[in-house]
Amino acid sequence: MKRLLVMMMAAVLVLSALVAGCGSQQAEKKELQGIAIGLMPDIDSVPIIIAEEKGYFAEEGLKVDIQKFKSAMDRDAALQSGNLDGAISDMLAVAFAKAGGFDVKVTSYTDGTYKLIAGKGDGDVKPQDLAGKDVAVSKNTIIEYVTDRIMASQNMPEDSINKVVIPQIPTRLEMLQSGKLAAATLPEPMGSIAIANGCRFVTDSEEMGVNPGVMMFTAKAASDKKAELQAFYRAYNKAVKYLNEHPQDEYMDLVIEKSGFPDAAKAALKLPHYREAGLPAEKDVSECINWMVQKELIKQSYTYDELVLDLNK
Repeated sequence: MKRLLVMMMAAVLVLSALVAGCGSQQAEKKELQGIAIGLMPDIDSVPIIIAEEKGYFAEEGLKVDIQKFKSAMDRDAALQSGNLDGAISDMLAVAFAKAGGFDVKVTSYTDGTYKLIAGKGDGDVKPQDLAGKDVAVSKNTIIEYVTDRIMASQNMPEDSINKVVIPQIPTRLEMLQSGKLAAATLPEPMGSIAIANGCRFVTDSEEMGVNPGVMMFTAKAASDKKAELQAFYRAYNKAVKYLNEHPQDEYMDLVIEKSGFPDAAKAALKLPHYREAGLPAEKDVSECINWMVQKELIKQSYTYDELVLDLNK
């Protein structure tokens, strides 16, 4: 009887250990919350589209609700209303949100470029050639910031060109192509489309070493969904690897379909060599914030640590 009792107690202990082990495994495999991401029709968004379509998010056990926007205003409204956890964005939008009392965090840079394009004609065009001429921008945006940085690099004051404010990108492109403007600053893929249609490349943000594009998340999402955002970036990096290792014609039809790019982008656009996710340089952040303060777009400056968050810490 005593031996039987000992055996029964041993069995109970083994069973308890098994149950505890199962519970531990279940905790380790705790289901991730979903996240909602806002995208714009630009090349910054391509790795996220690929991560979704190639199943890299699914491999990480992460559900991503991708929402597409045609205007930054609509994207930012969705972010502030709680419909998005994060978005492809830029440093200006981050600072505007912060100044408005809505806390967001930059979690990585992106790889978009902005091109200064001159109208159709013969011969090369330099920034100095645009002095006194009509150059289309969107006011108080990343487009104007890049344009000002280009002019400053040539020791040209910002009023050396006649800024024509045209917020709508398709309208800006059409007016440039029809000869109604001397030049325009355009995001990709519109810049490449303009060049393919006979307009002339002047310079771009990449040549100037200006990198204002970022991925941002709400401070709440960064706090409450840290594991989810880490999974997001693991999938993002898989997509970057795929993009850099495969020829563009393998996936460009998919990108056109899912991104909202015009069909003309297929032949005109050459995608960049994408970088794995990383934090923006302090210089890129401070230069953008200083420009905003100088133009009185925000009342106070912000430090790098106030705006940028390392999810690996």
